[in-house]
Amino acid sequence: MELSDAVRNRRMVRAFSDRPVPAELLDDVLAQALSAPTAGNSHGVDFVVLRGARETAMFWQATTTEDWWQRNPRRAGMRSAPVVLLPVSGPPPYLARYALEDKARSGLDRLEAWPIPFWFTDAAFATMIVLLRAVDAGLGAAFVGIFRGESSLLSSLGVPDGLRPLGAVLLGYPAPHQAPSASGLLPGRRRGERIHFGSW
Repeated sequence: MELSDAVRNRRMVRAFSDRPVPAELLDDVLAQALSAPTAGNSHGVDFVVLRGARETAMFWQATTTEDWWQRNPRRAGMRSAPVVLLPVSGPPPYLARYALEDKARSGLDRLEAWPIPFWFTDAAFATMIVLLRAVDAGLGAAFVGIFRGESSLLSSLGVPDGLRPLGAVLLGYPAPHQAPSASGLLPGRRRGERIHFGSW
């Protein structure tokens, strides 16, 4: 598939079949994600991979409540995703990298010196590669935020202190019927309103 086709066809999938993702395909998706740009070649993004109902249930139990599912019945199909990926990053690898001799003059070995936290930027780059590679492979994917239970989830998964998930990527084969999301029905802004040549 051409990159332009993957970009054009990418959609957030909110219902998954129970068909498992082959291990070699998952390995390929992750290998490509880890080739994403990374500030200073810091390699500061890791993925926690939850596979199968037992492992993915840990994610849903930590980050949602039964009351939330009852208020959002259209999202029930998300729980069927056979894989949940957590792109995890944080300052430690970046501060260490920018303390090395070739980067020391930048002053970015101190947390407060970073005007934008590139650890999240790098995690977003890697996440976008996952979303595009999913389309290319005939998989469905959705990025979801983590709005509750983050600390208990990270603790149960043994994630080191100082690292946080950007969110989570649900990955699997799409269910045959996808209910449209309310967000997808919004008209959106035209391209000409969002591109500013020379000045705003």
